[in-house]
Amino acid sequence: MTAKSAKPDSKLIDDCFILDKDRLPHQAAIGILKARVHSITGTEQVPLAEACGRFLAEPIVSPRPIPAHDNAAVDGYAFASSDYDAAKGAAFRVIGEAAAGHPFQGSLLSGGAVRIFTGAVVPAGLDTVAMQEDVRVEEREGARWAAVPPGLKAGANRRLAGEDTQPGETLVAAGARLRPQDIASAAATGLGAVHCHAPLKVAVLSTGDEILRPGEAFVNGKVYDANAPMLHGLIRATGAEAVDLGVLPDTRESVVGALSEASDNFNVIVISGGASQGQEDHVVASIDALGKRHLWQIAIKPGRPMSFGQIGDCVVLGLPGNPVAVFVCFLMYVRPVLTRLAGGVWPEPTRFPVPAAFTQRKKLGRREFWRAKLIRKDSRLLVDKFARDGSGLISSLREADGFIEVAEDVDEIRIGDVVEFIPFSEFGLGHR
Repeated sequence: MTAKSAKPDSKLIDDCFILDKDRLPHQAAIGILKARVHSITGTEQVPLAEACGRFLAEPIVSPRPIPAHDNAAVDGYAFASSDYDAAKGAAFRVIGEAAAGHPFQGSLLSGGAVRIFTGAVVPAGLDTVAMQEDVRVEEREGARWAAVPPGLKAGANRRLAGEDTQPGETLVAAGARLRPQDIASAAATGLGAVHCHAPLKVAVLSTGDEILRPGEAFVNGKVYDANAPMLHGLIRATGAEAVDLGVLPDTRESVVGALSEASDNFNVIVISGGASQGQEDHVVASIDALGKRHLWQIAIKPGRPMSFGQIGDCVVLGLPGNPVAVFVCFLMYVRPVLTRLAGGVWPEPTRFPVPAAFTQRKKLGRREFWRAKLIRKDSRLLVDKFARDGSGLISSLREADGFIEVAEDVDEIRIGDVVEFIPFSEFGLGHR
């Protein structure tokens, strides 16, 4: 089967990189991915109540000050500081009332005060609010008077218009993934809907004659497919839609046929297994036959045989077969690619400096991602490496709090060395 040609209005550049025969360093791989991918989805108006987790296509800009008016921070009495003696205090005749949603409608008198409740608009000409607990109210000749004690500063207990947000201020930038607090900011401007990118459609494929689907009867010599269910959860956590296309047998024809069909119906294909150089590994050769390959073989552990390419406008990401390697490659490479393709800003996880509670040697020339757990010892926060390194040990992912990222030029970590720790919460995966 021949390669699919890019359409005249293609969204992705399909020229090939010159691929080095040697394995790519981590940062070189990241550079290729950043250079090749950009937003490919359409946009749509999304009701605010349904927009959490979506990628914003247009910035949210405040059309007015927030709050729109000076308002009271407490229940009490509003007055003009020019009528008040901070050294002696003052008594004010109460001339009306203001509640939240019900502004004072009367006429202000010199020396007058307005009974006011939290959130109510402070009447024009008044600038200070005394808390009701500090005020003594008394009747004088049929009128109410509020005696305010000394010591109150001008402007006390008053929230200023625009104190939170100024007109024209960008509250949420385009490309942000909307969080509940961002939704609150949009709602405060009065927006009922926001302009978002449409979700990516991602196909999930597994390969291997040895693979059983969860729920099937166990057969000696075979293994259950842990990758596809895990990938579904990881993909959905990025805001994309995941569709399981099943397990492919180890034949060139089946892999080529499945990739060709899926590329016509999905924005992205994520396929696990069949990514190395074995006789029965057909993913890379199938990408080459149908489209273009931009990346293969990264100098990392685990996850070396990851591949990246495209078939027309469909991005293809080939992952290793072992679950730990799949997990690492997804978080470090696939997740940011899906985010960028979906209209988001390339996410860079924060690395936290934490002292090591272990000693471990490492091979130079490759970047490694060690599963690790945070511990406390003598009131200090330390990070401890998971004892076993096997890339098939799902238990290490379940028990870990995150990764220790170890650079190519490091050959040993000793107890007390400060390492770069990336908690899983940086990828939106929460805590154990």
